[in-house]
Formats: sequence, structure tokens, C-alpha cells
Amino acid sequence: MSLPQLSPQLLDQQPELLADHRKLLALPEKIIQFGTGVLLRGLPDYFVNKANAQGIFNGRIVVVKSTSTGGTDAFAEQRNIFSHSIRGIENGRQVDETVINSSISRTLAAASDWADILECAHSSELNIVISNTTEVGIQLVDDDIFANPPVSFPGKLTAYLLERYKAFNGAPESGMVIVPTELIVGNGPKLKAIVLEQAQRHNLDRAFIYWLENYNHFCSSLVDRIVPGKPDAETVAALSEKHGFRDDLLIVSEVYRLWAIEGDQHVRNVLSFAQADKGVVIEPDIDLFRELKLRLLNGTHTLASGLAYLHGLDTVREAMENAETAQFIADVMLKELAPAIPYAVDPAQAQEFGNQVLDRFRNPFIRHQLIDITVQYTAKMKMRNIPTLLNHYQKSDEVPALFAKGFAAFLRFMKPVMHKDNAYYGERDGQPYSIRCDAAAYFDEKWKNAASPVDLAQQVLSDVSLWDTDLTLLPGFADAVKGYMTEPVFTGTSTL
Repeated sequence: MSLPQLSPQLLDQQPELLADHRKLLALPEKIIQFGTGVLLRGLPDYFVNKANAQGIFNGRIVVVKSTSTGGTDAFAEQRNIFSHSIRGIENGRQVDETVINSSISRTLAAASDWADILECAHSSELNIVISNTTEVGIQLVDDDIFANPPVSFPGKLTAYLLERYKAFNGAPESGMVIVPTELIVGNGPKLKAIVLEQAQRHNLDRAFIYWLENYNHFCSSLVDRIVPGKPDAETVAALSEKHGFRDDLLIVSEVYRLWAIEGDQHVRNVLSFAQADKGVVIEPDIDLFRELKLRLLNGTHTLASGLAYLHGLDTVREAMENAETAQFIADVMLKELAPAIPYAVDPAQAQEFGNQVLDRFRNPFIRHQLIDITVQYTAKMKMRNIPTLLNHYQKSDEVPALFAKGFAAFLRFMKPVMHKDNAYYGERDGQPYSIRCDAAAYFDEKWKNAASPVDLAQQVLSDVSLWDTDLTLLPGFADAVKGYMTEPVFTGTSTL
């Protein structure tokens, strides 16, 4: 017997799936969202839905799809209702729950529904813009904002804001709160600068530009939640059987959630859904949250991924289930990285964040491949970890031995044994693995010409062009790295 599809009709038949669903589906539109991706549905839309359920925000979301989709449209079939399976570890406790999300009111395709999208600008209640158009979406391009539609997201946003300005005659209260979630530092000011440049290029009225600059709030934000792409068939089948319905829009995420938004009291008032969950943080400065994520979560990933992979492990979860690698991950994060974050951080807050990260790494429901974390390994090491290493030496003369071990593993991982079709491959237990890093050719040359692994370490550590500093000048660090290059780091299936 086939399962019924999630829809308003199913909610009518089974109201226990979503309490007060009729009331929630009738809420007015308050947000326009550029993007249909799983991250948006799993984080901002999750918070809005939770606030609606608590009677706090009481507003729904108009979603703009960048292109029209051919064939069956699950959003239309399900009237934009979807299920969200939340699975993982929180405070040491396993969580496995499902939420029915009814926060999306409509999905409009920019290519075919541009007039309807512009009509949304006439609504006084709809005063929030959210976006996730990937990092390449926030770019200045040669665009025509009067096209139907403009090509770029900033072009579309400029046209939308111009329509709103005209609809309300430039009234100050018609300004919007605009929150991009693209993974770019300073995404708010960058988007604002591009919109202003588009306005200048199109010779738009100076009064409109004044309204843009003074009455619209472009807020930088940082999003952090693992929301994988479409779940595999086995997961979909299991969850469908468990729920008793079929959902073509199903998403799965971890428990942890953070949306840090840079804003003042006005922004807090408009984004009232933030009251529903501690995962939404609105502060004048969100650099602290960015630093914690970059140095502890991302930095630990970078120091541990190559080491755990060469040890014969394939996923973060496996690394956390192995006593030796799990101890390394916890200790390098909490004992070496946390005290050396190059930003003023309360030590207790860093430890709390670190423990949350460890819970996330232990998530039994998420398969985060270690080999994927090594993509652009060298750039990640430089951006995420070298500032922390330098700051460590500003505070202490003690050699960060675990950092040195992770760095040695990075050097060992970056040893190509094969070059084929413009790609480089290393070797683990006799099997090739892909080295997906722009510096692969550099390391290929260094490894071929080095007299020994110790010589390789000396050459790479001292390369100012690679790190913008000579890492051999850090007392004891080079010696520690070299020591790990000549001795087995682990006693497992592989050695360094």
C-alpha cells in the first residue's frame, strides 16, 4: 500500500501532524526569500516556523526560485509544506524528532513570475529579505535591473527595492531588513555596496539612493547547521515508513543551529522570530561567533581530517568512535586551539562551544566524509589555523604538540604518488585518493625534490610565499613537525 503524500489535505485528515495547521497556513506573508536550498529551509525557515507555532512572529515566507523547474514541482504539489527530520546529539543526549514546516506560503520562479515577485514589494507587512544564492551569487555583474528578470541576485534585489520605494513614495518606514546568509565575511555590507553600485550605474534617482542607504538595514549574518542535500533512498524510505507519509521535500539536519545576525534594536524588533529559539543571535558585532566557528569547528576539521583519513577512517563519526583519534580531536580543540583563538573570547564560552562541536562530530546520523574536508587543504590550513598558531606563540613558549601532529599529517596527506588527467592522487593502504587542492602541483614538486620527509617539512614550513610567514621561526614547532614526519603517528592501519 502506497503512503499518502504530505499536503494540506493530509493535515486535514491527520491534524495531529501539525496542531492549528489551518491557522498557521492562513498567516500573512512577511518575508521574501531568494533561494530554495536545504540550508534556508533547515535554518531560517525552521526558526520562522518555530516562532509561528509559538504565536510570536505570525508570518510566512514567499520563496523566489532562481529558475523555473520542469516537470513535477513538489513545492506546488505539497503546497510548500515539508517535513524536517532533526537528528543528532545535544548536551550528550540523542535527539530524533520531526517537524512539519508550514512557513512557506508560495514559491515563485523569477523567470516566469517576476511581476508577481515585484508585486510583493507593495505589501507593508512584507518587510524582510533573506537570501542564500551561494557565494558566487553576491557579485557585481553587468546587469539590467529593468529586465524581466535581472540576471543576478543583487540586480533582482535592486529592482525589488526600487519597486518598494515607488510603492511607498520613499517613506522611511518602508525600508527593509535584508539578511544574506551566503558564506562571505561581511555579506551584508558587500551586498549593500553592490546594490548601491547598480543604482549608480542605472542613474537612479538620488532620493532612492538616499532611501536605500538610510532606511534599509543590510545585516551581515553567519549560518551554521549541517543540512545535507537530498537524503539517500534508504533514509527516505525509513523516514517515510516511520512518519506514515511520503514527502518529496523532506530535509534532514543535525540538532545544532546558529544564525548570528549583525543588527540593532530595530532589527531585533523586525526579526521577532529570534525570540523563539536561542539559536538566533542578534548582536551589533558577530565576529565572535565567526571566530569560534572558524577556529574550533573548521580549524579542528582541518587539523584532524588528514590524520584520521590516513589512519584508515572515512568519516568524522568514525573518527569520533576511534578512541585514539577522538582523544586527539578533543584535545587539540579544547587544549590548544581554544586558548589561542586570535580574538577576545571568554575561555568558558570557548569551552562550551567546543563541547557543542564535539557533540556535532559524534552525530550518528550524519556521514561527513573526511576526504571532502581535505578539499583545498592548504588554503584551509592557512586561513583557519595559522593565525591561531601564531597567536599561541604570542601567549606561550610551549610547543603545541597536537597542532604539530595534525600539521605533519597534512604534509603526509599532500604527498602525490600519481598525476593523471590534470589530477593528483595520494595513496592510503595501496589505494589512491584524490588530492583536491590548488597547491597539489606545488607539493608534487616539493615531495619529488626533497631529500627526506624532514627536508620536505623544513622547505614547506619556511616558505613565506605559502604562509605569509616563516613557520620555522616559531620555537620548537618545526622540530615537532619533523619528529612526526619520521615516526608513526598512530599504530593503526597507516603511518605517517
